[in-house]
Amino acid sequence: MKVLVIGATGTIGSAVAHALEASRHQVVKASRRGPVKVDIEDPSSLDALFDEVADLDAVVCCAAGGPLVDLESVTDEEIAAGVQGKLLGQVALVRRAARRLRDGGSVTLTGGTFATPLAGGSLGALVNTGLEGFVRNAADELPRGLRVNLISPGWIRETLESMGADGSEGTPVSQVAQAYVTAVEGTARGRTVRP
Repeated sequence: MKVLVIGATGTIGSAVAHALEASRHQVVKASRRGPVKVDIEDPSSLDALFDEVADLDAVVCCAAGGPLVDLESVTDEEIAAGVQGKLLGQVALVRRAARRLRDGGSVTLTGGTFATPLAGGSLGALVNTGLEGFVRNAADELPRGLRVNLISPGWIRETLESMGADGSEGTPVSQVAQAYVTAVEGTARGRTVRP
């Protein structure tokens, strides 16, 4: 399969690209700073990406992040920016991919999950819950046998270690990457997977 990985330079994205290549898929790597450029917060960037990269069987988005915010002091503008980046950017990606993917293709998005409520995590919880609802419903609306799923990892072991924290509390990035490969190669539709 020909698979576009957005956010291919990040911790998860680079592991996903590697795992897909190891499974003998043709991988096109895209990021804000790579040779194939895209910014999911910019709809015209998404349009240009799909004009540049054609004949895709699958799209994987690992370029979704969001800040921890203090609910009492966060501004309306900061909330809007957080929703725009991770939630609405991925929704825009699905809409464009639905017009460009080969029949039976798939889109795999990235959410997130916290094992317990996290200080500053209200915006992330809003966005991640929104993504779950979107994926669940959009799966029934997509044409031509297209599929959409959501990978919703918790803390990544390697990320925790890079922050100087105990990595044993996180999931190894290789295990998370395998969840994306399974979503691309499988038949699931509208599912949220928590590796």
